[in-house]
Amino acid sequence: MRVAIYATPPAGAALTRAAALWLGRDAFSGEPTREPDPAIDPLVAEPARYGFHATMRAPFRIADGFDLEDVDARLADFCASRPAVTLPAIELSAIGSFFALVPSAPSAPLADLEAALIEAFEPYRAGLTEAEIARRRPDRLSERQRAHLDAYGYPYVLEDFRFHMTLTGSVPEAERARVAPRLAERFAAFDGAPLVLSSLALFIEPSPGAPFRVHSLHHFGQPADR
Repeated sequence: MRVAIYATPPAGAALTRAAALWLGRDAFSGEPTREPDPAIDPLVAEPARYGFHATMRAPFRIADGFDLEDVDARLADFCASRPAVTLPAIELSAIGSFFALVPSAPSAPLADLEAALIEAFEPYRAGLTEAEIARRRPDRLSERQRAHLDAYGYPYVLEDFRFHMTLTGSVPEAERARVAPRLAERFAAFDGAPLVLSSLALFIEPSPGAPFRVHSLHHFGQPADR
Protein backbone atom coordinates (compact mmCIF):
# COMPACT_ATOMS: atom_id res chain seq x y z
CA MET A 1 0.00 0.00 0.00
CA ARG A 2 1.04 3.56 -0.69
CA VAL A 3 -0.41 6.79 0.64
CA ALA A 4 -0.33 10.30 -0.78
CA ILE A 5 -1.36 13.72 0.44
CA TYR A 6 -3.24 15.62 -2.20
CA ALA A 7 -5.09 18.90 -2.51
CA THR A 8 -8.57 18.34 -3.84
CA PRO A 9 -11.82 20.18 -3.26
CA PRO A 10 -14.45 18.38 -1.16
CA ALA A 11 -16.59 15.70 -2.77
CA GLY A 12 -19.55 17.97 -3.43
CA ALA A 13 -17.60 20.92 -4.86
CA ALA A 14 -18.43 21.97 -8.41
CA LEU A 15 -14.81 21.59 -9.53
CA THR A 16 -14.60 18.08 -8.07
CA ARG A 17 -17.78 17.05 -9.87
CA ALA A 18 -16.64 18.55 -13.17
CA ALA A 19 -13.24 16.87 -12.96
CA ALA A 20 -14.70 13.50 -11.97
CA LEU A 21 -17.07 13.65 -14.92
CA TRP A 22 -14.21 14.50 -17.27
CA LEU A 23 -11.92 11.79 -15.90
CA GLY A 24 -14.71 9.22 -15.73
CA ARG A 25 -14.03 8.30 -12.10
CA ASP A 26 -14.77 9.79 -8.69
CA ALA A 27 -11.87 9.35 -6.24
CA PHE A 28 -14.18 9.82 -3.25
CA SER A 29 -16.61 7.04 -4.17
CA GLY A 30 -14.30 5.06 -6.44
CA GLU A 31 -17.18 4.75 -8.90
CA PRO A 32 -17.39 5.55 -12.63
CA THR A 33 -19.06 8.87 -13.36
CA ARG A 34 -20.06 8.43 -17.00
CA GLU A 35 -20.25 6.02 -19.89
CA PRO A 36 -16.94 5.10 -21.57
CA ASP A 37 -15.71 7.64 -24.12
CA PRO A 38 -13.20 6.04 -26.51
CA ALA A 39 -12.11 9.47 -27.76
CA ILE A 40 -11.06 10.67 -24.30
CA ASP A 41 -10.55 7.67 -22.02
CA PRO A 42 -7.05 6.74 -23.29
CA LEU A 43 -5.92 10.30 -22.63
CA VAL A 44 -7.24 10.43 -19.06
CA ALA A 45 -6.47 6.88 -17.90
CA GLU A 46 -3.50 7.90 -15.76
CA PRO A 47 -5.06 10.90 -13.97
CA ALA A 48 -8.27 8.90 -13.54
CA ARG A 49 -6.34 6.21 -11.66
CA TYR A 50 -4.82 8.77 -9.31
CA GLY A 51 -8.03 10.76 -8.90
CA PHE A 52 -8.46 14.50 -9.40
CA HIS A 53 -5.87 16.28 -7.28
CA ALA A 54 -2.76 18.38 -7.00
CA THR A 55 0.19 16.57 -5.45
CA MET A 56 1.33 18.00 -2.13
CA ARG A 57 3.15 14.90 -0.83
CA ALA A 58 3.79 12.34 -3.56
CA PRO A 59 2.83 8.69 -2.99
CA PHE A 60 5.00 6.83 -0.51
CA ARG A 61 5.10 3.57 1.40
CA ILE A 62 4.70 3.96 5.14
CA ALA A 63 7.85 3.49 7.20
CA ASP A 64 8.20 0.64 9.67
CA GLY A 65 6.83 1.58 13.06
CA PHE A 66 3.92 3.57 11.63
CA ASP A 67 0.61 2.62 10.07
CA LEU A 68 -2.18 4.27 8.10
CA GLU A 69 -3.88 5.51 11.25
CA ASP A 70 -0.67 7.24 12.36
CA VAL A 71 -0.36 9.09 9.05
CA ASP A 72 -4.04 10.01 9.11
CA ALA A 73 -3.82 11.36 12.65
CA ARG A 74 -0.72 13.39 11.81
CA LEU A 75 -2.47 14.91 8.81
CA ALA A 76 -5.47 15.84 10.95
CA ASP A 77 -3.19 17.60 13.43
CA PHE A 78 -1.21 19.28 10.66
CA CYS A 79 -4.31 20.68 8.98
CA ALA A 80 -5.86 21.83 12.25
CA SER A 81 -2.87 24.08 12.87
CA ARG A 82 -2.67 25.63 9.40
CA PRO A 83 -4.64 28.32 7.56
CA ALA A 84 -6.47 27.65 4.34
CA VAL A 85 -4.81 28.98 1.19
CA THR A 86 -6.55 31.09 -1.44
CA LEU A 87 -5.24 31.02 -4.98
CA PRO A 88 -6.49 34.27 -6.56
CA ALA A 89 -7.04 32.56 -9.91
CA ILE A 90 -6.45 29.24 -11.62
CA GLU A 91 -6.21 28.63 -15.33
CA LEU A 92 -6.16 25.82 -17.83
CA SER A 93 -2.63 25.29 -19.06
CA ALA A 94 -0.60 22.92 -21.21
CA ILE A 95 2.41 21.61 -19.31
CA GLY A 96 4.55 19.86 -21.85
CA SER A 97 2.28 17.24 -23.38
CA PHE A 98 -0.45 17.22 -20.73
CA PHE A 99 -3.14 19.61 -19.54
CA ALA A 100 -3.79 20.81 -16.01
CA LEU A 101 -5.33 23.56 -13.92
CA VAL A 102 -2.57 25.71 -12.43
CA PRO A 103 -2.34 28.93 -10.40
CA SER A 104 -2.25 32.04 -12.56
CA ALA A 105 0.57 33.43 -10.42
CA PRO A 106 3.02 32.11 -7.82
CA SER A 107 1.68 31.83 -4.27
CA ALA A 108 3.98 32.17 -1.27
CA PRO A 109 1.40 30.69 1.16
CA LEU A 110 1.06 27.66 -1.11
CA ALA A 111 4.83 27.20 -1.27
CA ASP A 112 5.04 27.51 2.52
CA LEU A 113 2.31 24.89 2.93
CA GLU A 114 4.07 22.43 0.65
CA ALA A 115 7.43 22.90 2.37
CA ALA A 116 5.91 22.38 5.81
CA LEU A 117 4.10 19.28 4.60
CA ILE A 118 7.24 17.77 3.11
CA GLU A 119 9.12 18.11 6.38
CA ALA A 120 6.22 17.02 8.60
CA PHE A 121 5.70 13.71 6.81
CA GLU A 122 9.26 12.72 6.03
CA PRO A 123 9.50 10.56 9.20
CA TYR A 124 6.52 8.51 7.95
CA ARG A 125 8.03 7.70 4.55
CA ALA A 126 9.78 4.41 3.89
CA GLY A 127 13.00 4.71 1.91
CA LEU A 128 12.90 4.20 -1.84
CA THR A 129 13.84 0.86 -3.32
CA GLU A 130 16.30 0.69 -6.20
CA ALA A 131 13.39 0.01 -8.56
CA GLU A 132 11.52 3.07 -7.29
CA ILE A 133 14.59 5.24 -7.79
CA ALA A 134 15.06 3.89 -11.32
CA ARG A 135 11.45 4.74 -12.23
CA ARG A 136 12.24 8.39 -11.54
CA ARG A 137 14.97 8.29 -14.22
CA PRO A 138 17.59 9.97 -12.03
CA ASP A 139 19.92 10.45 -14.99
CA ARG A 140 17.42 12.97 -16.40
CA LEU A 141 17.09 14.97 -13.19
CA SER A 142 18.96 18.13 -12.30
CA GLU A 143 21.46 17.95 -9.46
CA ARG A 144 18.97 19.62 -7.13
CA GLN A 145 16.14 17.32 -8.17
CA ARG A 146 18.31 14.28 -7.58
CA ALA A 147 19.12 15.62 -4.12
CA HIS A 148 15.40 16.04 -3.46
CA LEU A 149 14.78 12.47 -4.63
CA ASP A 150 17.41 11.19 -2.21
CA ALA A 151 16.19 13.33 0.69
CA TYR A 152 12.42 13.23 0.25
CA GLY A 153 11.64 10.41 -2.17
CA TYR A 154 10.40 12.74 -4.91
CA PRO A 155 12.33 15.16 -7.13
CA TYR A 156 9.73 17.89 -7.60
CA VAL A 157 9.52 19.41 -4.13
CA LEU A 158 10.44 22.72 -2.50
CA GLU A 159 12.09 24.91 -5.18
CA ASP A 160 10.91 22.49 -7.87
CA PHE A 161 7.32 22.24 -6.63
CA ARG A 162 4.70 23.27 -9.19
CA PHE A 163 1.06 23.05 -8.13
CA HIS A 164 -1.05 21.49 -10.88
CA MET A 165 -4.36 19.64 -10.97
CA THR A 166 -3.87 17.15 -13.77
CA LEU A 167 -6.62 16.65 -16.34
CA THR A 168 -4.90 14.44 -18.92
CA GLY A 169 -1.99 12.15 -19.41
CA SER A 170 0.40 12.76 -22.27
CA VAL A 171 -1.60 13.98 -25.27
CA PRO A 172 -0.04 13.34 -28.70
CA GLU A 173 0.71 16.57 -30.51
CA ALA A 174 -1.76 15.74 -33.27
CA GLU A 175 -4.54 15.39 -30.67
CA ARG A 176 -3.96 18.58 -28.70
CA ALA A 177 -5.95 20.84 -31.00
CA ARG A 178 -8.94 18.55 -30.50
CA VAL A 179 -8.56 18.10 -26.75
CA ALA A 180 -7.84 21.70 -25.75
CA PRO A 181 -11.23 23.12 -26.82
CA ARG A 182 -13.10 20.32 -25.05
CA LEU A 183 -11.21 21.06 -21.86
CA ALA A 184 -11.73 24.80 -22.23
CA GLU A 185 -15.48 24.25 -22.55
CA ARG A 186 -15.69 21.79 -19.66
CA PHE A 187 -13.72 23.98 -17.26
CA ALA A 188 -14.73 27.46 -18.45
CA ALA A 189 -16.49 28.18 -15.15
CA PHE A 190 -13.23 27.69 -13.24
CA ASP A 191 -10.73 29.27 -15.64
CA GLY A 192 -9.73 32.59 -14.07
CA ALA A 193 -11.69 31.96 -10.88
CA PRO A 194 -10.17 31.79 -7.39
CA LEU A 195 -9.61 28.46 -5.69
CA VAL A 196 -9.67 28.12 -1.92
CA LEU A 197 -7.66 25.18 -0.64
CA SER A 198 -9.67 24.47 2.50
CA SER A 199 -8.45 20.94 3.17
CA LEU A 200 -5.97 18.20 2.35
CA ALA A 201 -6.89 14.63 1.52
CA LEU A 202 -5.15 11.39 2.37
CA PHE A 203 -5.33 9.11 -0.66
CA ILE A 204 -4.43 5.43 -0.60
CA GLU A 205 -3.31 3.00 -3.29
CA PRO A 206 -4.37 -0.38 -1.82
CA SER A 207 -2.05 -2.41 -4.06
CA PRO A 208 0.46 -1.60 -6.81
CA GLY A 209 -1.36 -0.25 -9.86
CA ALA A 210 -4.75 -0.07 -8.15
CA PRO A 211 -6.80 3.12 -8.40
CA PHE A 212 -6.17 5.65 -5.66
CA ARG A 213 -9.13 6.60 -3.49
CA VAL A 214 -9.77 9.18 -0.82
CA HIS A 215 -9.28 7.73 2.65
CA SER A 216 -9.95 10.94 4.57
CA LEU A 217 -10.29 14.69 4.12
CA HIS A 218 -9.02 17.10 6.76
CA HIS A 219 -10.00 20.76 6.81
CA PHE A 220 -7.62 23.50 7.77
CA GLY A 221 -8.30 24.95 11.18
CA GLN A 222 -7.89 28.59 10.25
CA PRO A 223 -9.56 30.71 7.56
CA ALA A 224 -7.70 31.64 4.42
CA ASP A 225 -5.57 34.77 4.45
CA ARG A 226 -6.96 37.42 2.13
